Amino acid sequence: MSDSTDDPRALLAPFVEGARWFGGKGRPFRLARVDRLGEVPGSVESGPRVAIDLATLEYEDGDTEHYQLPLAFYPEEQGHLGHALVGVWADEDFGTCHVYDAVHDRDAMACWLRSFDAPPDGPLEFHRLPGHELDLDTHSTLFSGEQSNSSVAFGEDSLMKVFRKITPGTNPDIAVHEVLTRAGSDHVAALYGWLEATAPDGVAGEDDHVHLAMLQQFLRTASDGWDLALVSVRNLFTEADLHADEVGGDFAGESARLGIALAETHETLREHFPTATLQPDEVTELVDGMHRRLDDALAIVPELEEHADRLRTTFDHVRRMRDVPVQQIHGDLHLGQTLRTVRGWKIVDFEGEPAKPLIERQGPDSRWRDVAGMLRSFDYAPRVVERTSSEHDTVGDEQRQYRATEWSVRNRDAFLEAYAGDQLSVDEEALLAAYIADKAVYEAVYETRNRPSWVSIPMAAIARFDQ
Repeated sequence: MSDSTDDPRALLAPFVEGARWFGGKGRPFRLARVDRLGEVPGSVESGPRVAIDLATLEYEDGDTEHYQLPLAFYPEEQGHLGHALVGVWADEDFGTCHVYDAVHDRDAMACWLRSFDAPPDGPLEFHRLPGHELDLDTHSTLFSGEQSNSSVAFGEDSLMKVFRKITPGTNPDIAVHEVLTRAGSDHVAALYGWLEATAPDGVAGEDDHVHLAMLQQFLRTASDGWDLALVSVRNLFTEADLHADEVGGDFAGESARLGIALAETHETLREHFPTATLQPDEVTELVDGMHRRLDDALAIVPELEEHADRLRTTFDHVRRMRDVPVQQIHGDLHLGQTLRTVRGWKIVDFEGEPAKPLIERQGPDSRWRDVAGMLRSFDYAPRVVERTSSEHDTVGDEQRQYRATEWSVRNRDAFLEAYAGDQLSVDEEALLAAYIADKAVYEAVYETRNRPSWVSIPMAAIARFDQ
């Protein structure tokens, strides 16, 4: 058990540092302040006191980040929650308590769920959309595989995503889901509600509120798009004499349906969010940004140097464009952001690229960024299976490479034709090529830092720009 302390920050700092959702691993920081955002109002007398704190971290390089800490306070030790113990301290509101990470506690999560069913009241505002009656009697289950957030399922009824890293302002995942839900879109899990609070003094900037969580439809029987693609590739690799269109696990039909789902989602977003046209100076800034990311990447992946000229040429083809339509998009789309249900494809996680500032993730962008992300994913899936197979059996490498390319091309073509039709304009082709190249550069950096043995996948794609 953690020792009792008069300063909760002494225990909260190592708790944050050791959490899966902490994004600053390896960076020295100090826990500068902890603000109480409010007590969850759905408490019952026999259960815990449940509150939400906001931890402000200051890094040695001057960066500041804020993390949400949902906490459950008990006057006595809870043996069944030992794995979620944060520490023991004298809380200003609740007295000396054993404090636990609330997402692990079913009693604490029941407080959250009841609060979604009550009118917004107090500093924590639990908002609801009409049209769905919550099952308040079901119990919660924490998903263990989450990286950047915490997801809690309530039986088979609903799923709550608890945002861990918090930025003042409107979270695009909530904003986009609300619009698509009200519009009746079939391509997202319906939004049931969300939680927001007032940002503390010293934390709020231009925006004085923070979004803390969203409650949505639980797609219990859905299958992950990435996993389905891998199964299809493996089926192809086991067939010695059949082509991709002849294998029982052919994925091209699903790729086409996914292309239609994205096209219809983009159209709905275009109807309900502001659109714009980038002017020449803004197009220049778009291209300059791609060049800057390549410059930064060269310091991390020196192997990019031999392809840099061709990549820059690909980027520069966009400079001649007089205008580029932009709109609300997904912003970080790939097969892992899709779910296949009995009613079709669902697109999830509209937060945008996590590394980007919130202001950039909120703004409009070209729809071809989403298309490029998905096309790169169609290339990644077969290459991952190819690499995994070669680790166990080097015989047949050439055949697997051929099959991987065949699967990638077939599914990329099926998706793109369903999304955009038979022919892209010259400008559309140039934009798509630039976004694909930009994404591949990002992947090369990511793999170098996280999975060096996989860096050959994006590097092979980048090499094709030289051909």
